[in-house]
This record gives sequence, structure tokens and C-alpha cells, in this order.
Amino acid sequence: MQNIQRYSIIFLLFIGLVLIRAFETDLFYDPFLEFFKNDYLFLDAPVFDTLKLMAFTSLRYLINTILSLGIIYFAFKNVGALKFSAVFYAVAYVILILIFLFLVLHAKQNNYFFLFNIRRFLIQPLLLLLLLPAFYYQKHIKN
Repeated sequence: MQNIQRYSIIFLLFIGLVLIRAFETDLFYDPFLEFFKNDYLFLDAPVFDTLKLMAFTSLRYLINTILSLGIIYFAFKNVGALKFSAVFYAVAYVILILIFLFLVLHAKQNNYFFLFNIRRFLIQPLLLLLLLPAFYYQKHIKN
């Protein structure tokens, strides 16, 4: 019964990540959502409020991080993995948000691809896709 409960919680946390993605246009201010859906390499960057964009991008990263840390904890029941992940997410945030801010303030067509990818790491739970297999491998290599 305990495994069913654990897998149910993991499933609900994944549903939370899916819901964030599904309702991103309603929940978060991000003028780049529509911009990157078009042929952005030939367009000028959209007009945006930098402070609001940074705040909503940070909020989305925080929500994704909390859900991702929950998934990691319930998947492995390892406090060491949870602590490592929390530090990893914090360091990644500082690095990525600084690069993102620089690219947003200097948005030029030759930087759009890099801006697109940095933004993707901030607004989507891609780090979870890196950490889950790493912890799974580490767990099974010890056994």
C-alpha cells in the first residue's frame, strides 16, 4: 500500500508540472511564448516589461523546482539526493537567470537561439530530466 501512495504522489506532482505547461499563457507573463512559436529568427524581439518578465520567469522556475524536488524525494526517498538537487537547482537558477537577463537586455537576432534555450531551462523542468536518470543510475550502481 505504501508504494501505491508514493507513486500516486509522484503522479500528482507530474500532473502539476503538466498543468503549469498547459496553462502557462494564463498563469505567467511571458511575451516570448508567442514570439518563439513564430519564425522568430527574422523578427524583432517583442516589447516587454523586464522586471515583470524576470519575476514571472523566476516564479515559474520556483514552482517547477518545488514540484521537481518533490518528485525526486518521493522517487528515491533519499535526503542526500534531495539536498544535492536543491543546491543544484539554486546554482543553476543563479547562472541561468543572469544569462537570461543579459540576453533579454541585449536581444538581437543572432542571440535568439541562445535566448530560446536558456529560457527553456528556466521555464520547463528540464533539469528534472537530467537528475532523475542520474539518481536512478547511482542507486542501481551501488546495489
